[in-house]
Amino acid sequence: MQRIDHPLPWSPLGCTHTLSVLRFGSGERKAYLQASLHADELPGMRTAWELRQQLEALERAGRLLGVIELVPVANPLGLGQMLQGLHQGRFELASGRNFNRDFFELSEPVAAALAGQLGDDPHANVQLIRQAMRQALAELPAAANALQGLQRLLLSHACDADVVLDLHCDADAALHMYALPQHWPQWRSLAAHLGMAVGLLAEDSGGSSFDEACSLPWLRLARRFEHVPLACLATTLELGGQADTTPAQAQAHAAGILAFLAEQGLIAGDFPPAAQAPCEGLPFEGTQLLYPPHPGVVSFLRQPGERIERDEPLFEVVDPLAGQVSVVRSGISGVLYAIERVRYAQPGVWLAKVAGADPIRQGRLLSD
Repeated sequence: MQRIDHPLPWSPLGCTHTLSVLRFGSGERKAYLQASLHADELPGMRTAWELRQQLEALERAGRLLGVIELVPVANPLGLGQMLQGLHQGRFELASGRNFNRDFFELSEPVAAALAGQLGDDPHANVQLIRQAMRQALAELPAAANALQGLQRLLLSHACDADVVLDLHCDADAALHMYALPQHWPQWRSLAAHLGMAVGLLAEDSGGSSFDEACSLPWLRLARRFEHVPLACLATTLELGGQADTTPAQAQAHAAGILAFLAEQGLIAGDFPPAAQAPCEGLPFEGTQLLYPPHPGVVSFLRQPGERIERDEPLFEVVDPLAGQVSVVRSGISGVLYAIERVRYAQPGVWLAKVAGADPIRQGRLLSD
């Protein structure tokens, strides 16, 4: 194993923030895995510990057929953001920006750099594009702040990978994932290995999240040039809810990820087949976010992972002063895949997410 430490720019005087990348194996093909870009989403970090141990053993046994880079702590900035005992890891406190938004868009500078240079050999084109991606990131002006520096480092390690797994979680949730619809046939196996409840599919969710900053440039370049494959298989894996950090859960997640990487030709040897069938892949445009009608105490009537029918009650909001009780029902049939952990209803804060088969939204699909 090789450990690569990157000091982040603009660290406070007297201390240094460091991004650490663990590199295993060697070869042309590459997988990149990172955990807890939202620093208070810790199931991915716990899973990364299991992955590290397994990858060290696989490397010693000579079973790695390519490079696997693992970033167990993808957001050292957010790890230190504690406010009165509560972890604030989703947004940078200094700027209010979401750590997983506004990653650099690579397709435009790459297209400009490679105009007239791509030929009819897809493999050669992939190598040229990856080189141009690395070059575009290297030639950017110096980072203006620590968050920008962190995002560029993460993307520079991931932009030349064949497989990118960004490990997150939701508030209180069943396992689910986000991906390009064009990649869903390849992701079905990973969904089965991990026991995903649903795959949420969109070409552009809005906000330039990390996984789409890796995969979407290839889709844009493929539509602009001939003989350009979708060479980066990238996804966000939501590994349940924020409290799902037990050893058994992390071990199961790591086992499923390693089995999938073996199927992708990055690890030699036999791994157990998936224990269940893959979940549905549904349009992210078909997700309904449900909000409270007034303040009050929230009582959930259904749990994440359950199949929901239209008009079925999902939660009730109780205002004990006004004596008002409101029952909120699903507007669609689908899978209830996430609910909020906070049990007090606040204006503009979603309380439940249901994935359905028919598009009902458009434009920016990601919530902040």
